[in-house]
Amino acid sequence: MVMLMAQIDIETLKATVMAILARSGYPPDEAQIVQEVLLYAQLRGNNQGVVKLIGAGLPRDPAVEPIRIVRETKLSALVDGGRTIGMVVMQYATDLAIARAREHGFGIVGTRQTYTSTGAIGYYVNRAALAGTIAFAFSGSGEYVAMHGAYEPLFGTNPLAIGIPNDGAPLVFDMATAAIARYGVIEAQTANRVLPSDVAYDAVGAPTTDPAAALAGAIRTFGGYKGAALSLMVEILTGALVETTLDDQGRKTDAGNLLLVIDPALLTDNETFTDRVSALVERVKASHKLPGVEEILVPGERGNRIWEAARATGQIEIEDKLWAALQAAAS
Repeated sequence: MVMLMAQIDIETLKATVMAILARSGYPPDEAQIVQEVLLYAQLRGNNQGVVKLIGAGLPRDPAVEPIRIVRETKLSALVDGGRTIGMVVMQYATDLAIARAREHGFGIVGTRQTYTSTGAIGYYVNRAALAGTIAFAFSGSGEYVAMHGAYEPLFGTNPLAIGIPNDGAPLVFDMATAAIARYGVIEAQTANRVLPSDVAYDAVGAPTTDPAAALAGAIRTFGGYKGAALSLMVEILTGALVETTLDDQGRKTDAGNLLLVIDPALLTDNETFTDRVSALVERVKASHKLPGVEEILVPGERGNRIWEAARATGQIEIEDKLWAALQAAAS
C-alpha cells in the first residue's frame, strides 16, 4: 500500500499539538513538556509521537493532584504522580534523579499513579546523558502484551532505555519489549496498514495482521521467551517495586516507572569515560562490514539524523491521514 505523505512545517505541527493539548485541559507548563516529548519522538521517526493525540487523544485526568514525594533518602525517591500525565511526571523524576546523582553519585527514582503514556523514554535518558550522567529508564503501562506461550494481555509494552554521555551526541538505546509498540498498532490502524504477521494475536489467540483485532487481543513480546522474560522483569520493576495500585483481580489501575542515574565519576574520571566511549564508537563504525552493508549505525544515530534533517528544512513528513486526524482533534 502506498502511503500518502503531507509535508508540514514543524512550527505548524507544534501549534497544532499545543491546540490539542489546550482543548484536552492541560495548563501551558504541562502542555509544553508534553509537546517536547512528543516532538522528540516524531522528529526522530519514533511511533511514540503525535499519533498519541488522535481520537480521544490524551485528555487530562480531571481528578489530577499535585506530584509529591512519598518516600525518600539522599539517593532515592518514590514519586506519586497524582494521576498527572506520565510525561510530566517522568520529566520531574528524571530531573530529581539527575540532582541526586550529581550530589551523591547515584540516584534512583520510582513513580506511580501516572496517568497515560510517558512517551518515548529515550527522551528522559537523553536528557540525563546531556547532563553527563548514565541513565536507565523502565516504563510500565496498561495490560496489552501476552507472556510467551499465552494470549491473555498481562504486561505493558514495557520499554527500557539507556542513555550514555559521549563527546558527540549521547548514545540512546530505547526499545519496547513488545514485538510492536501499542501506538505502532494504532498508527497502522490510522493508515489502514496491516501488521507484520508475527506481532499480535486476536481475542481468541489466533495470529492476526489486523490492527483492530490486535487491539482487541494481545501484542506478542519480541524475541520469543527471552523477550518475554525481559518484559516480565520490567513489569516487576515498574509495578511491585514502585507500589502501583492493583484491583481485586490483580490488574493494574495505574502506571509506574523507574529511573536509575549514575555519575561516571563514581568509577572513573568523567572525561576519560566519554573519551573511551567515543573511541569505542569510532572502532564500531570502522569495523569490517558484511557484504551489502554501507554503514554501521550506533544507538540513536538514525533518529538523530532524521531530526537534523527536519531541523535543517523546518519541515517534517507526516502521513496525510494522521495529519488530518490531528487537525480534526485540534479543531
